[in-house]
Amino acid sequence: MRPVAVLIATLLLALPARADSVLFVLDQSQLPFDLSPGAKANSPANIRNAPSQPGNSAANWANSPKSARNAPENPANAPDGVNAIYTTDGEYAGYATRAGGALNLFSASGRRVAYQPAGGHTKSLMSNAGEWCGTVTGASGGGFAFGLTMTCAKRFFRD
Repeated sequence: MRPVAVLIATLLLALPARADSVLFVLDQSQLPFDLSPGAKANSPANIRNAPSQPGNSAANWANSPKSARNAPENPANAPDGVNAIYTTDGEYAGYATRAGGALNLFSASGRRVAYQPAGGHTKSLMSNAGEWCGTVTGASGGGFAFGLTMTCAKRFFRD
């Protein structure tokens, strides 16, 4: 089994009891090629991953924190909500929602930090500026494991 797969499996087992999703910092150089930004489907240069695409755009109502579904005031997005994201240390980082195709990652205050492009062609996460931020995988019991670069992970805590 690849080291990254073992790490992700370990993190999924170590999820805080109250959280469905976990955020951890990854070392991009340790990823297998098919999860790295070097793969065509994951590349920030791939037009399907661009933040200007309608399904990915922060201006799209389905991706906006002003939408009731994405608002930090929504109980599902609160620390005890089903959309909560925690760090491996158990710190509440924010929440993740999917509407309109893109999986959106928001800080606790409701600022969109990253998204998984709409279309299901990549497991990569992109920033609102279109830079590669990391990768995501689903957990067997629901929720997600979000592996982010340090630069992108820090954006959750800039509020």
